[in-house]
Amino acid sequence: MVRNLPLYARPAAALILPLTLLAAPVAAQTSVKEDSVVLQPDKVTDDAPEIETVAEANLPSWSVDNAKALLAFIQSAGDEGLFPKDYNPDALKAAINGGNQITLDKVATDSFLLLATHMRDGRTPNAARKQWFMTDGDAQTEPLIPLLGSALTANDVAQALVSLDPVHPDFAVLKAALKTAKTPADANAIRVNMERWRWMPRDLGEGYVVSNVPEYLTRVVHDGVVIATHKAVVGKPSTPTPQLNPMATGIIVNPTWTLPKSIIAEGIGSTIATNPARARAQGYTWTGSGKSLSVVQQPGANNALGVMKLEMLNPHAIYLHDTPSKGAFAADSRAFSHGCIRTEKALHFSGLMAVMFAGRTPEEFGDVVASGKTTRFGFEKPFPVYVAYWTVVPDGKGGIKKLNDLYGRDAPVVTSFAKPGRAAAVVISPTPPAVVPTTQTVQAPKPEKGAIY
Repeated sequence: MVRNLPLYARPAAALILPLTLLAAPVAAQTSVKEDSVVLQPDKVTDDAPEIETVAEANLPSWSVDNAKALLAFIQSAGDEGLFPKDYNPDALKAAINGGNQITLDKVATDSFLLLATHMRDGRTPNAARKQWFMTDGDAQTEPLIPLLGSALTANDVAQALVSLDPVHPDFAVLKAALKTAKTPADANAIRVNMERWRWMPRDLGEGYVVSNVPEYLTRVVHDGVVIATHKAVVGKPSTPTPQLNPMATGIIVNPTWTLPKSIIAEGIGSTIATNPARARAQGYTWTGSGKSLSVVQQPGANNALGVMKLEMLNPHAIYLHDTPSKGAFAADSRAFSHGCIRTEKALHFSGLMAVMFAGRTPEEFGDVVASGKTTRFGFEKPFPVYVAYWTVVPDGKGGIKKLNDLYGRDAPVVTSFAKPGRAAAVVISPTPPAVVPTTQTVQAPKPEKGAIY
């Protein structure tokens, strides 16, 4: 439980950090090399579907009215950024007119579960989701078989499907914009970003931080309200920032920086060997030499992580941090980093984190910053950080705006639209799986005539 009022609820005067901190000198660096992203291989296979038997699912039969409602929804699936042909409308129509209940139940159930999967989880196969590593628990919180059962009982198939739409207001803006898209390319760009919303958890959490890489912005959100926005520097195309949602567990003020081997080899290793006094003046300490050289940069004005680092453990070595290269935030396109996300106005950002999530006062935070000592503020309740990649976003005026696809991640998703989408997350097996006997009975051969046993 946070002991103090959230930062956004405090009087403005109480949030002003000491002027001596805000006026701290900025080092005249133009290029900062911080920890490099650890590129992980894309997940190229989709999860195998769960299989339930008819008896396990215990679904009521499809009435003709419910089947017609499903067919009507499929025919309007374009409004959802999906494609009606994917959900077998011709076979469903034939089953409705055919009068065979078993066939109707099979075709309608299969179409519903595939459509519901695409609305909940996205149509795009994993192979087309480049550098996407977000975890999504919607399969557990929004199971499809109970949804289908309640839809058939309540005779409200359309409402059940619509309930799977992402609840974030940005998705609603994209959905509305799709209806007025002027060109096929515009429509596809919107569909791509509707898909990305479906790849994410429906419930983003009560409080979270979200960085949209193509927008070069990081936002702090509480109860659905953006309470702070910071410019961001993101990964260069050669060291792209991946998409992930780790939990933030603490904020480190005045951090040290342990240099990765790749960055030691790029220059500081040579400086240590040829001009150790200069390396010490830049705050570096080290042990070993050659291939065993280990280098740490101590807190200070030159530290590549600046005054703060948001602790968010993940296998990609991605985190949010400060930088002494403040000039980079003045650029319109800010893809300069080795993969991590540099955060403008880091004192304000880290102070917000310390107060909102670590239960500290602005005065306590200011004292730690002024001390110059490395200090960790652990969060009483860790929260998610969403490192996202939306290339079409609301423009704040009721419309949308297109951003630069700096890593070229839209094209694979668009290409996937012409191919079959991912399989249904759940399928109904008409019969139980065969039971494999644990023992095998072998009939003894008949004795041969004249044989002696």
